[in-house]
Amino acid sequence: MTAGMMTATASAASVRGGLTFVLRRTGTVVVTLFFLAVIVFLMTKAIPGDEAHVAAGESATPDQVAAVRERLGLDQPLPVQLGHYLRTLLHGDLGTSIATGRSVGADILAVLPQTLELVVLSTVLMVLAVVPAAIAAALHRNRPRDVGTRLAWLAAGSLPTFWIALELQYLLGTQWRILPISGRLSRGITVPTRTGSTILDSLLAGNVPAAWNAFQHLLLPALVLMLPFAGQLFRALRAELLDVLGRDHITVARATGMPTGMLLRRHALPNAAGPALTVLGIEFGTMVATAVLVEGVFGLNGLGSYLTTAVQQKDTFAVLSGVLVVGVVVVLVNFAVDLVQLARDPRLRSAELAR
Repeated sequence: MTAGMMTATASAASVRGGLTFVLRRTGTVVVTLFFLAVIVFLMTKAIPGDEAHVAAGESATPDQVAAVRERLGLDQPLPVQLGHYLRTLLHGDLGTSIATGRSVGADILAVLPQTLELVVLSTVLMVLAVVPAAIAAALHRNRPRDVGTRLAWLAAGSLPTFWIALELQYLLGTQWRILPISGRLSRGITVPTRTGSTILDSLLAGNVPAAWNAFQHLLLPALVLMLPFAGQLFRALRAELLDVLGRDHITVARATGMPTGMLLRRHALPNAAGPALTVLGIEFGTMVATAVLVEGVFGLNGLGSYLTTAVQQKDTFAVLSGVLVVGVVVVLVNFAVDLVQLARDPRLRSAELAR
């Protein structure tokens, strides 16, 4: 067999391995979302209170409540209600809010971009802070810089989020007046809503000062949101960098006089990025779910605030759809990370063929 034929065969095998991986992960995503919908539905039914009474209003008579219960299908057995919900979900219908009477899908679409904007900014800040810190710690292993950095990230991850939020609000907002402590824009500043992301909408409108103002308002909550998660990413990247920097080919590269910066860019960081990317994908999804607390403290009307209100009002379809959207975001982000890992690491494609 010629070298060209061997290369073509290897390439075809790599493609087959990649397709097998994608199909397997797609099936896992579908099954995960199905069970997520079922579990959230059952948990919603366990919330104390009467959904029909909420929908009918506090002053409704028993007959009116019974009519609403029949109209919403709440008088049907639980398996029937679940089947109806799953069928409507398959058609892209997230239902109608019991509390407001509006489309749940439209309500979530209005608030989700604001939560994603906060989480994306938090993720960017985390990467910008963690990568240099992990590199410095790995290059100065067990020295004061390494030990101090590890202790700092450990402390940041151990503190309660609400306490960090209140302390930073007091210091940076009230005492030093460096950053705003609530809202998305200063009073008197308005931008037309196109995407739901305040910063992006400001840029699309050509209003750079408004975009900068929105960034300043989001900077503090984004910092608070990323601090509890940064320590785990730091530990994963530092550990992998230490492993890579101890390998033979790195020793050879150092012996040839390759500058440290080039060594990190060409060899250490690309090889150490795999586990860190996995951790980052998991943390992105977790931050979407955790944003509820940060949004409450900083007065941001995102998905977290929407879900809190929905639970308080026992708004079944709103709670179901909100939690399901969070689950979809988590699953899809992790799926995207798996695809990135598949593209950058041929060993994963080979592993699929070996199964």
